[in-house]
Amino acid sequence: MIGYAMLGTNDVEASSKFYDRLFAVIGVKRLMEFRTGPAYGVALDQPMLAICTPDDGAQAFAGNGTMIALTVPDKQDVDRLHAMALKLGGKEVIAPGYIDPENPENRVFYGARFLDLDGNKLSVFCRSPG
Repeated sequence: MIGYAMLGTNDVEASSKFYDRLFAVIGVKRLMEFRTGPAYGVALDQPMLAICTPDDGAQAFAGNGTMIALTVPDKQDVDRLHAMALKLGGKEVIAPGYIDPENPENRVFYGARFLDLDGNKLSVFCRSPG
């Protein structure tokens, strides 16, 4: 159902460098170039994430309560993406670990959350037993 999600940026060049390096960790690359910025993914027939300036030319800003969640195969990918995001200037929201606010004993949902250079919140997670 979802073709792509879009995050706003005020600096396409800096954001593109951030996401080029971040997504290289898991083999994701630029698949499309919109006039306002790139879209990343693994294939054109799979969901993508676009990083673009707003169409209306106004200032981009992160939405409070808005988050894009990226799924990866395993805990090592969660850890590597989180570490790379921080290395590239992102800010930590939640360190890697098992995330289940309703049941801390649940060891199925492993993830981390961070902000990109524009303050957009991303979650990276995997579903893995114990």
